[in-house]
Amino acid sequence: MYEPASPGWLLVALCAATGAYCLLRMRSPVEEQRRTAGAEALMGFGMAAMAVPAAVVVPPRWAWLAYVTVFGAAALRGLRTARSSPHQVHHLMGAVAMVYMAAVMTVAPARHAHSHGSAGVPLITGALLLYFTGYVLRSGVRLLPLAASGGGLGSGTRSTPVTEEWGARRTVRWGDRPELSQACRLSMGIAMLVMLVTL
Repeated sequence: MYEPASPGWLLVALCAATGAYCLLRMRSPVEEQRRTAGAEALMGFGMAAMAVPAAVVVPPRWAWLAYVTVFGAAALRGLRTARSSPHQVHHLMGAVAMVYMAAVMTVAPARHAHSHGSAGVPLITGALLLYFTGYVLRSGVRLLPLAASGGGLGSGTRSTPVTEEWGARRTVRWGDRPELSQACRLSMGIAMLVMLVTL
């Protein structure tokens, strides 16, 4: 993607950190979480690579074609699993957005390098912006610190989550905490919005 160097590097750092956390989540004993974390790690590192400022390196055309291939395969996988898990729909949309952005850069990298916001199909870009804006707002609301006992916003701090396993309480590892996973998805949603706006 082509944006000013400083915001571009911030975007790279955000996406790479998110991808790294998702790699740690792949150590979870829960198979579904490992699968989800793997897809999100791929998305995070893919977005980090795509966000490297053009002042540093302009990817060759074959790199964009590689993006289309990798995330096209991820989109096909997401399409197969979307019926069984509603969250997979979001993975599908993320993969579709990556394919779209890479395809735009494959077709018109030179034009886009000199003119921000002039590449892509406005209708598709607008639809993706609308989806990810809604996703970011919804994810942000879900992270609001509501007390489980019915308290107001911001009442108290969250304690370490626990789960019941065969009648015994066990502490959830920080890599398995749902609010951290949701924060990562929120970060990637915001990063996706920035990349779409600068397309």
